[in-house]
Amino acid sequence: MTSHWVGTWAATPAPADGVALSSPTIRMFPRISIGGDTIRVRLSNAAGQGDLVIASTHVALRAPGPGMRPETDRIVTFNGSATVKIPAGAFAISDPVSLTVAPLDDLAVSIHIPNDVPAAFGVTGRYSRQLNYLSPPGDFTGHEVMHASRMIDDWFFLSGIDVLTSRDIGGIVAFGDSITDGNISTYDAFCRWPDQLARRLVARGGKMYGVMNHGLGGNRVAHDIRGDSGVRRFDRDVLAQPGVTHAIVVLGINDIRNRRGLAEEVVTAADLIAGLNQMAMRARDRGIKLFGGTLTPFENETFMLGAFTPAGEAKRIAVNEWIRSSGAFHAVIDFDAGLRDPDHPARMLSVYDNGDHLHPSDAGYNRMGDLIDLSLFD
Repeated sequence: MTSHWVGTWAATPAPADGVALSSPTIRMFPRISIGGDTIRVRLSNAAGQGDLVIASTHVALRAPGPGMRPETDRIVTFNGSATVKIPAGAFAISDPVSLTVAPLDDLAVSIHIPNDVPAAFGVTGRYSRQLNYLSPPGDFTGHEVMHASRMIDDWFFLSGIDVLTSRDIGGIVAFGDSITDGNISTYDAFCRWPDQLARRLVARGGKMYGVMNHGLGGNRVAHDIRGDSGVRRFDRDVLAQPGVTHAIVVLGINDIRNRRGLAEEVVTAADLIAGLNQMAMRARDRGIKLFGGTLTPFENETFMLGAFTPAGEAKRIAVNEWIRSSGAFHAVIDFDAGLRDPDHPARMLSVYDNGDHLHPSDAGYNRMGDLIDLSLFD
């Protein structure tokens, strides 16, 4: 076989807290990483408590606002049908769609839910850091400019875009928490570090890789919160991704912060090391090169008051030293060294700090993307 599917865009399927939907059309705008002439769409019902019915799905190239370019509009089918029923906890992959897309193109993916979806159902979707659109009740998937009742900043049910491409093209999964997901970055500015990595790979030319962002705000290595823990979702969000050849893991700061403050969720550095080592072993077994990203500074963070402690900082230092020295990973990407204040290593350098001392600024996220040595993918 001379071609295979590679993920060109992805979003982690996780619960959208308390969301109810009234038979809407949802139009979302993923920016892909690599191009081709045949794509497919992945939809997820991971958080659902019952069957999810999607009556219509369209994909096109984006136009301004809630619009799409009508000459590129394509009806998406699943098993030959426009309607797809996705069981609770499952996902669906579309039939191949003939649509020529270029690297870094913005797509418009429109889906229509024919029934009301109550909050108790469990809508799948997390923060997008992009402005998407939700319609009043009705099917507007084929409309050039969709009727929109409001803007949203979520990926509802959309979990991936794949491209059919040559066997020499691989895929890179960015696996982490809100710092990988780009929390508090500027909307529609594409400043997440995986975005910057994708731009650099395209600008470099030569061997190409799809970039799939599986960052999930609040995610932890060892305990579930806002979706599955890192060790639980690793197989789904890394090992099972289409065409994956490499992955970068940056996970553990939320375990240290212990957002819920539960005594049974307090972790040691050894707990985090054990979880990360499990991921490294699983990746090696599948022939995937896993790169370890060091945990970035968070001294005196204001996102959650009191989360930073000297004991927590000692755990971060210990985990980072293990990442750098253990040899568990194929390579190390030292985000900590690249973002920290050299005169005060527990603190992020102010130019890279968005102000809450936990999440990077736009410049900080782009700096993270710049710290990745592209020769790792040669």
